[in-house]
Amino acid sequence: MHAVVLLKQVPDTAEVRIDPKTNTLIREGVPSIINPYDAHALEEALRLKDKYGGKVTVVSMGPPQAAEALKKAISYGADRAILLTDRKFAGSDTLATSYVLAKAIEKIASAEPVDLVFAGKQAIDGDTAQVGPGVAARLNMALITYIERVEEFNPVEGYVVAVRKIEGRKEYVRAKLPALLTALKGINEIRYATMPDMIRAARYQPEVWGKEQLDVEEAFLGLKGSPTQVWKSFVPQAKARAKVEMLTGSPQEVAKALVEKLVPLTLVANK
Repeated sequence: MHAVVLLKQVPDTAEVRIDPKTNTLIREGVPSIINPYDAHALEEALRLKDKYGGKVTVVSMGPPQAAEALKKAISYGADRAILLTDRKFAGSDTLATSYVLAKAIEKIASAEPVDLVFAGKQAIDGDTAQVGPGVAARLNMALITYIERVEEFNPVEGYVVAVRKIEGRKEYVRAKLPALLTALKGINEIRYATMPDMIRAARYQPEVWGKEQLDVEEAFLGLKGSPTQVWKSFVPQAKARAKVEMLTGSPQEVAKALVEKLVPLTLVANK
């Protein structure tokens, strides 16, 4: 079994603040974490490795500091980590990002066939839920979204069964391998890193792939390959809180006081 897990390093949204002048995220001083949905996707892949044996490769596209997220994945038990980073990738939207990730998976699979690709349902900094399906479409892979768990994995007969959560019910979906699965947050309990894996992670240096290591066309990279453009961002104005007044006294007194307050409002509304 060979599973590839797509990870993204994101700012911890619990610590995020908005610049009141530019209306953009203040990232300085904000700690970065593995996208929580991706962390659960990694755990599901590692559980399959524990059960069936095999290998888990983690891949992240981002700036050089994203290597820390990959090293964290190694400490959980992943076997190989690849960082996709290049100035040409800067400014990528979900279309350009899925293009680079798909090309990386193609390269990985050319040397070592891939059975499953795992990704989180979405990233907490973008919330688009587009990258996983986009990668599956580019690779012509079967896609199962919003999975709660992998119910069955059969590499001999070449299929996987996953339970996906949809509104009001659950579905058991069987898909032909290779397949891409997007995981919900909280589908499993993320393991603690073991001491041997923590030592290995501390010494581990992820492989770094840029444009030159991938069979990519520059027209599909970065801002050039990103039709999505952010023209304006703003912070919604907080609504004024309604004034609350407590009326006390006997029922008759409260009723009289309420009428005295409501009658003027009614007269104004009917003008």
